[in-house]
Amino acid sequence: MNSPEKLSIVIPVYNEASTVSELLKQVWNVTLESNVQKEVIIVVSPSTDESEALVSAFLEQNKSENLKGIFQSKAQGKGQAVRDGFAQVTGTIILIQDADLEYDVNDYNELIKPILAKQTDLVIGSRHLSAGNWKIRKFTGQPIRAMILNLGGSIFHFLFNKIYGQKLSDPTTMYKIFRADYLKKFKLYSNRFDFDYELLAKLIRTGATPFELPVSYNSRDFEEGKKIRPFRDPLGWVWAIIKFRFSKLD
Repeated sequence: MNSPEKLSIVIPVYNEASTVSELLKQVWNVTLESNVQKEVIIVVSPSTDESEALVSAFLEQNKSENLKGIFQSKAQGKGQAVRDGFAQVTGTIILIQDADLEYDVNDYNELIKPILAKQTDLVIGSRHLSAGNWKIRKFTGQPIRAMILNLGGSIFHFLFNKIYGQKLSDPTTMYKIFRADYLKKFKLYSNRFDFDYELLAKLIRTGATPFELPVSYNSRDFEEGKKIRPFRDPLGWVWAIIKFRFSKLD
């Protein structure tokens, strides 16, 4: 018989007091395929709200060897938090889960199926495939803001696909699920949201073929806690797309 698979779910947390308790409850309670174990690794950056206390309470209430909490001494960005989580992974498959409620944890089983069936080593959970178009962000009372972010996303996706020879509908989705063994093939350095491009770029460059599946998505606005800096981050994304196409993997 094949050895059981283990899904390691890495959750970076920073200023998510309004959603983190519900998200952690959903992740902890989600039922996976019968042959798949679950490991949850929560990485908490020092926050200005009650996020750290809420995560501590959750860890205390749900003690398990498959539930780990990492409390950083300094907040350095989502990329740094995810990398700290990767360092503690013991599973065979890795999934990144934000601490908000934009994505639906009930998509987990469909997302890991192609990997379990050995169809691919990398699954991309596409928001655009489920939406049927490029308009995935819909902010109440803010149609222009939503249009700008949607259009900007399309431009960055086009650039990534051209440089990496791909036809992905959603390279910036949070849901990138992959075989843990790939982390032995390269090192990761990004601290902020350029981490999304670095991870996907290096997975593709080391031989992983992306397999896209539609996922549920409920976008939130900046007033609800979205942390992208629209006047700072985009230039970093362009540089990241280009840099990680040609930089060393080690």
